[in-house]
Amino acid sequence: MDFSQISEIILEQGIKKAVKKIMGDQSCPDIIVGAPRDPAHGDLSSSIALQLTKILKKNPVQIAETLKTDIIELLDKKIPGLIESVNVVNPGFINFILSKEYAYEVLKTVEKEGGSFGSSKNKDHHNIQIEFVSANPTGPLTVAHGRQAAVGDALANILKFMGNNVTKEFYINDEGRQINVLGDSILYHYLAAFGKNGVFPEDGYQGEYIKGIALRIKDEYNDKFVKDPQSSRDFFRKYGADFLLNIIKEDLKQFKVDFDSWFSQKNITKSDIDKVLSLLKEKGYIYQQDGALWFKSTDFNDEKDRVVVKSDGQFTYFAPDIAYHKNKYERGFDKLINIWGPDHHGYIPRITAAAQALGHDHDAIKVLIVQLATIYKNGQELSMSTRKGEFISLKEVMDEVGEDVTKFCFLMRNLDTHLDFDLDKAKEQSADNPVYYIQYAHARIWSIHEKAGAIDLSKADLSLLKEEEEIAIAKTIGVFPKTVRSSAEKLEPFFVISYLNELASKFHNFYGKYKVITDDNELLKARLFLIDCVKICLANGLKLLGVSLPKKM
Repeated sequence: MDFSQISEIILEQGIKKAVKKIMGDQSCPDIIVGAPRDPAHGDLSSSIALQLTKILKKNPVQIAETLKTDIIELLDKKIPGLIESVNVVNPGFINFILSKEYAYEVLKTVEKEGGSFGSSKNKDHHNIQIEFVSANPTGPLTVAHGRQAAVGDALANILKFMGNNVTKEFYINDEGRQINVLGDSILYHYLAAFGKNGVFPEDGYQGEYIKGIALRIKDEYNDKFVKDPQSSRDFFRKYGADFLLNIIKEDLKQFKVDFDSWFSQKNITKSDIDKVLSLLKEKGYIYQQDGALWFKSTDFNDEKDRVVVKSDGQFTYFAPDIAYHKNKYERGFDKLINIWGPDHHGYIPRITAAAQALGHDHDAIKVLIVQLATIYKNGQELSMSTRKGEFISLKEVMDEVGEDVTKFCFLMRNLDTHLDFDLDKAKEQSADNPVYYIQYAHARIWSIHEKAGAIDLSKADLSLLKEEEEIAIAKTIGVFPKTVRSSAEKLEPFFVISYLNELASKFHNFYGKYKVITDDNELLKARLFLIDCVKICLANGLKLLGVSLPKKM
């Protein structure tokens, strides 16, 4: 547990004791300490006085003033000098300004923990599986898939950093109607290459890449399949799916997103589906109506029950999905995270219901919806339609702006917020480009250290750091562990990006006003110590996001 977390816990305990003192035997509300909306009000804030107003029937400012005195007294006993001042602000917030001594202790913690600073030492970890991207192998990865890949990979890194065992899985949808349509689309173009005019499949894939696969087969197999094309449909399906899956894997490799497991839909057999449906039937969650089998998902707050076996005896998409999730739990995962696109939003209640029907808690599965991204170039929105072959692939974006910028831009908004991605702005090397701004801070610190040469910082006198900007940097560094915890708890990597941008901004502001390399050798050591902590924190954060750490730019 880092010093900033210890300090926050002690602050919460101090507030709780002060509250207990004025409430006696009455139950105490939860104590929540967080950053105030206006940084000018302090480093931390509590609204406990407002919470107590209805209970104590007193003015919240009056309650806050009473608590303030007791809190100061209690904190001085726990960690003398932790708090510089405590202020009460209308309508009753209690704001705390942390001391310089607190800032110095944070820096010592960072230097001591290095690459593990911000991680959790909690042994109460989970076995988590994150399934993401899982694109049908019917075309190259689009920017929508790319955003899901960036989010999933960053979340996996964050959850691992918090001490969990995490497995990243790509579910390969290599069976069903989409694959059939893919194979038939390729077959159509293969036959056309030999002058055979057929009927293009309904909703077939129209991209140039489909023609490319067809010509590839023509080069490899010549006219082998021309005489009896219908008996070759399975070959075209498999060839197309395998070829495109390899392209997907290459794109993800370039994007520096790797998976621990590639799970084929073919691994879920009819027997697996029959077994899970029989199990649910034994539990009373399957019934027959109108010749079909229905899953009673309304028992788990879904808006309606769902068909699992149609009246013609065919499984719906939902049936193998239930079997797949049962398979996940059987592999020992106690928490599942699925990352899907917005077109799957309505599917969430039924898959959550299935997990509960299988005997798992509601919290044992979490589905995250990652909104789409709109790509702009030269001020124009680029059209997107995989089916029509009109789309910007993930590889095209990476080749144009680079892997780091692509990944960073995909993470720049909350995952439930639509993202506008301007390719022209993404290539700018300026403060308006967040990834450049943050990476440049990291590279600049390396440059300063190189210029300063080898200097022993072990005995640096941190009390020489007295400037407002220096203390602000140290306090901001102290927020990093809480930021990572919040990202893990809320499954939102954007918090880390927002934090890194703030830290980089404070560093650039400091560097623009003060010299690090000075004639004062002791001050030099102290400031090198400070910026080294900034470098450690930036590096830890960028690693979580899967973004590189340049030493020169």
